Formats: sequence, structure tokens, C-alpha cells
Amino acid sequence: RDLVRSRGLGDVYKRQVLHHSSTGATSFTMRIIRDYEYVDKSDTNAVAAIGNFDGVHLGHQAVLKKVHTIAKELNAPRGVITFEPHPRSYFAPDAPSFRLMSSSAKATRLEKLGVDKLYELNFNAALSKLNPEDFARNVLHNGLKLQHILVGEDFCFGKDRKGNVKTLKRLGTDLGFGVTSLELIKGEHGELSSTSIRNLLSQGKPREAAGQLGHWHRIEGPVIGGEQRGRVLGYPTANMELRDLHIPKLGVYAVLIDILDGPHKGSYKGASSLGVRPMFGQNSPNLETYIFDFSGDIYGAQISVAFVEYLRPELSFDSVEALVEQMDSDCENAKKILSTS
Repeated sequence: RDLVRSRGLGDVYKRQVLHHSSTGATSFTMRIIRDYEYVDKSDTNAVAAIGNFDGVHLGHQAVLKKVHTIAKELNAPRGVITFEPHPRSYFAPDAPSFRLMSSSAKATRLEKLGVDKLYELNFNAALSKLNPEDFARNVLHNGLKLQHILVGEDFCFGKDRKGNVKTLKRLGTDLGFGVTSLELIKGEHGELSSTSIRNLLSQGKPREAAGQLGHWHRIEGPVIGGEQRGRVLGYPTANMELRDLHIPKLGVYAVLIDILDGPHKGSYKGASSLGVRPMFGQNSPNLETYIFDFSGDIYGAQISVAFVEYLRPELSFDSVEALVEQMDSDCENAKKILSTS
């Protein structure tokens, strides 16, 4: 995966990814456009869904399938319009972190699902003050020059969320773009939503969350330097920060790991501790992952950790020996679970 800065007008990026199949390798390019006022002609005329797409869950995937269908009918690029920072973070910057994935992880997931154009618009004061009419005219029509737009039936937009689906359809008729509204998808536990998935993760139910996501919940990011206590205990770990992300239930998990770059690139199994390390007086949550049957330096490498099953809560032990004994047991349990997952 290579991220390359485009030298054209505006804030436009190109992602090149190589997909492997039984017939060989084929390349696919998704472009990320961040400024609606400077859009290359090749990035216009798309069919695009608007939404936050946090988690890219099964409901989002159903929307993307409809995008693909309409785009094929119109011979148009397949697009997604989202916002960075998340509007909720913009209006309440001090609120607890709630995002299921970082913007880069979201882009990776959307790319795998066949999106050609990701319009990741910069959500700022100017954009937040646009009324529905100006948003539709300036952003969707004059800026991105979209052919067709897809939204959920509960979609609201513009300053103070005064615009709705009916408003967008009226403006689309006036300005010349089509609009399709889609019913919200329901699952076993009701409406599929990022909120529902966050609740399941907070309860230590990653399998149930995966049932709504359509994939394992993952935390993706670089491996950072730690205090190397795990190495001393015989369990060297890959440490990751949890900045600006929703924190699942603290504890130990059976996990799947993908090392995304570098000489050790590949897929592995392991066990992760998500917590504040109470035995060592820490109070800021981080993720420490022990990779089974692995030896190598992956500091700085991008990795993706998938939560498969919750093993136990975070505990404090009377001695280091008791901690190591529990870690031995955790790893054996994780291996059994992952052998059948």
C-alpha cells in the first residue's frame, strides 16, 4: 500500500493497492479528495453515498452495494463522502472518544470494498455554517459535480441539521443530480449502527460486534516503543496507542494480527492486553499484543489487530510470577480459540 501526494490543485491523494487472486495480481487505485473547491475533472461525475461510515459495518456495506449498482448503470465512478474530523468531534472536542476506526483504517476498508473516490472533506467552521441549499449547490453540485447521491432515510444536513431527505431530493431536482434514500438495515439486535457496535465492544462481545460489522473489529496503527517489561517476562509485545478511538472493554483478548508493511509483513495469531496495567501504576489505556511464534523487530511497522474473543478482565497480581502464570494460561486459551475461528 502506497500513499502518494498528488501535486495537482487541492488536497488530493492517490492510494495504490495490489490485490492478489488465483489469476494473478491486479492493481486498483482509490483517490482521496479533501477540498471540494479544487477537484480534478477526473474526480467528478461520481455516484456517491454520504455518511460517516464509522466501522464500515454491514449497513454501510449494503449502501455501497447500491452505489456500485447505480454507478454501473450510469458508467460513473463509485464514491463515498465523509468528513474529517468527524462533525461530532468538531462540535464537542472534549467529549469522550467514540470512533471505531481511524480515518486511515476507514480508507483501507472502503478501498477493499471497491470505492473509487473517497471525498474526505475537511469539516471546518466554513463548512459547518453552510445551510442545506448552499451545501447542495456549492459542495455537491458545483464542487464535486456528482451525478447521483445516496443517503439513509434519516439523513440530515446543513447548518443546524435543517435539511433532510426531502430537502435533498428537491435540491437535486433543481440542480440536476439524482437522489436515492435507503431504509436502515436491521440485524438480530435491531438497527445496525455504529452506536450498537460500540455498546457490544464495551461489553466485551467482539464476536457479536463482528456480526454487525461483517468483519472483526480492528485497531490499526504503528508499533511504538514501550517499557519492555513484556520482554523481561518472556512475552515481548507490540505496543499501540489508542488515541481518539472508542476503547473496548478492558482486559485480555484472543486476536488476529496483520503486519501491513516491512520484512515481517503477513498474518499472525496472538493475545492482546487492553488496559492501564494496574500492577505497574499506569492509568492511560494502551494495547499490548504478544504474537505467537514470532521473533523480529517491528518497531514503526503498521499493524492491524483484530479482536476475536474476550478472555478475562484486567487484573492486578500479587507477584510477577503469578502474572506470568496467568499469561501462560491466557496464551493457551487464545490458541485454542483461534484454532477454530
